[in-house]
Amino acid sequence: MKYSAQHWIDKLEMQKHPEGGYFKEVYRSEETIDRLSLNERYGGDRNYATAIYFLIAGEDFSGFHKLNSDEIWHFYEGKSLIIHMISQDGKLTQKKLGHDWESGEQPMVVIPRHSWFAGEMIDKKAYTLFGCTVAPGFDFKDFILADKAKLSQQFPQHEKLIGRLVHDHVK
Repeated sequence: MKYSAQHWIDKLEMQKHPEGGYFKEVYRSEETIDRLSLNERYGGDRNYATAIYFLIAGEDFSGFHKLNSDEIWHFYEGKSLIIHMISQDGKLTQKKLGHDWESGEQPMVVIPRHSWFAGEMIDKKAYTLFGCTVAPGFDFKDFILADKAKLSQQFPQHEKLIGRLVHDHVK
């Protein structure tokens, strides 16, 4: 890799994200969708779309969380990462975000709304710089960080994975 994780954090003026990793919002559409035109799961108006840069490095991870909207992750730089998704019915799906098609990696992964999902580095000595696009646009009102005990109780078959990928500061 040509650059370090810290290079990107500094260059892109990224800040810590509550789910882990670092982010920088780079796009929020000026136009909004009126709440009456949206599904009832949204409690107010939303921008058409939003996009951020996101970076995960080393042992850090994007802890389990869910959104009211679909989210698309786009690979940019670094090494691949794995995205763990648990559907509402408890099915676990894992996708690799990266450029090595021959190894089953994908440069773009779609995460369905209401799925619990987390991302972690495969190579714990590397980093991944990627982008996230959300439509309707991201709003923290639509963002839920997982509670380790509650999510493990809901999906006991994934308790070990949940225990590893929920940040301890989330209660």
